[in-house]
Amino acid sequence: MTTAMKKYILLLLCIYSFTAMSVIRAQQVEKSTYGTFALTNATVETVTKGTLKNATVIIRDGYIQEVGTDVVIPKEAQVIDCKNLTIYPGMVDSGTKVGLQEIGSMSLTQDYNEIGDITPDMDALTAVNPNSVIIPVTRVSGVTSVITYPSGGLFPGQAALINLQGYTPEQMYGGFKAMIINFPSSGKRGRWDRRSDEEIKKDGDKAIKKLNDVWERVSTYAAIDSAAEGHVDYNPELAALVPVYRGEMTALVEANKTSDILAAIKWIKDNNIKAVLTGVSEGWRVADSIALAGIPVITGPVLGMPSRDTDPYDQAYKNAGLMQKAGVKVALRTDDSENSRNLPFNAGFAATYGMGKEEALKAVTIVPAEIFGIEDEVGSIEAGKKANLFVSTGDPFEPSTAIKHLFINGWNVPIESRQTLLYDEFLNRDPGVTPKAVPGKS
Repeated sequence: MTTAMKKYILLLLCIYSFTAMSVIRAQQVEKSTYGTFALTNATVETVTKGTLKNATVIIRDGYIQEVGTDVVIPKEAQVIDCKNLTIYPGMVDSGTKVGLQEIGSMSLTQDYNEIGDITPDMDALTAVNPNSVIIPVTRVSGVTSVITYPSGGLFPGQAALINLQGYTPEQMYGGFKAMIINFPSSGKRGRWDRRSDEEIKKDGDKAIKKLNDVWERVSTYAAIDSAAEGHVDYNPELAALVPVYRGEMTALVEANKTSDILAAIKWIKDNNIKAVLTGVSEGWRVADSIALAGIPVITGPVLGMPSRDTDPYDQAYKNAGLMQKAGVKVALRTDDSENSRNLPFNAGFAATYGMGKEEALKAVTIVPAEIFGIEDEVGSIEAGKKANLFVSTGDPFEPSTAIKHLFINGWNVPIESRQTLLYDEFLNRDPGVTPKAVPGKS
């Protein structure tokens, strides 16, 4: 190796080391703190009990201890003055891949799609990466919890609710799991789909038959398991679906096209399944049928394109509001990973295009909590609930609003992420030019 080559390699190593240290420095997030906190002089949007002015929220042992205008502040509490600020419940994104995917274009960073069409025993919680850089990016927008779920195939696995703070998936677990069912589609899979109408129908009928065949096998397995008092030969795929069959686990049934939504509703009713419809991009077309069935909905992204070329440009924005006004219980999702931070803006568009601010706020707080059966723990600012909340300068659906403080399970989580640290780094950067040497000085 020549001397010039050695110098070149040494230079590359120096550049790499400098760059690596800069990236590491830009991703170091301050640690969360735990204790007793008093958030004083705040406007409190409780969601379920109206708006309180000049109020105090006491956080102790991970829970909201007191909320009100006449609250005694514990001596040991760390006081945070929230004058001219507003306290909101932490927002819940009801459909993401947060913790399961880092970079959409790199398969090595994705862990949400198992091989095979039927993998219901795949548990998303076990694959969650608590150190994902997307987690702090998401929570600085006021999102404290998300549903993270697998995809691909007919039964891709189980979704899990996670809180966006913790060192292990178990510490992050939010107390709710559900089975994902991708209901067979009867339409085109996208603009690139060149199948004929006959081929589409044939494929749809085949997929429905497969779904029903699987469910018949689950029925038989559950019956044998009950008769044998649990001593049946173990089949992991069928065993994972038995709790859904028995109504012990919720199924999140993805269906978007009008005909698929109606077919999914019938299938759910015929099989007496405890279900939530997800996606539902054309739900506005059959909102009355969904309301009549009494099945809640998780829809989104709101910031999407119309499902048909003949639909108005803003139909996706209106969808959630039209269903909610028809009597459907509606929660919102981003259906994203890197951009789950945009949940408040999805909710803002839903609010503007017919849902209204109050209902849109409920759709990302108390409504998902009710759908997941944890409304006694999260979703509103009430004494006795977990301290999942944030403090903002104004309406969280407005891009100009800043989040000043955020708490998850009582932990005071720093409002920092890779983006905020990079912003600060370059806002106050040095010129980047080596100062010229002054003659006569070493």
